[in-house]
Amino acid sequence: MVYTCKYKSLIGDILLAADEIGLTGLWFGGQKYFANTLLEDYVPQETKILTEAKKWLDVYFSGEEPKFTPPLHPTGSVFRQEVWKILLQIPYGQTITYGEIARRIAVMKNTSQMSAQAVGGAVGHNEISIIIPCHRVVGTNGSLTGYAGGIDKKISLLKLERTDMSRLFVPKKGTAL
Repeated sequence: MVYTCKYKSLIGDILLAADEIGLTGLWFGGQKYFANTLLEDYVPQETKILTEAKKWLDVYFSGEEPKFTPPLHPTGSVFRQEVWKILLQIPYGQTITYGEIARRIAVMKNTSQMSAQAVGGAVGHNEISIIIPCHRVVGTNGSLTGYAGGIDKKISLLKLERTDMSRLFVPKKGTAL
């Protein structure tokens, strides 16, 4: 069974979803891929896991780094799971590039290279945003691209974490990573 509840954040309404194992989704209202993995027979009811996720968000949106992680249960391919594990290792207030994640995956798979675009696809389909911090991934040149919740929210989250924004920028429309 999947349960849902809503959370009002400083930067927009959030829908949370969880099963008996852990959090399965965290989406900003109206974002790209909004609740696209949420089963139709969900129950709007707050559970222990959802309460813990809301507590995590309370700490996070107060401008502090949460010292705990609620139980997570993301679903996706083996490749996406590998990318999401790397996202969980990005320190609070820091960023990493799509290319660096691709290099780490290549080392894990003992191959010479991995596509940064494939990594971008996995990052973009992360269903548990903020807690699995896809907002901390940037283009090689410092471009702020590829956040399903919107670039404005990505910038807000990075600023909340007091990330050094001096080398980061929003690319003009039509430019690549």
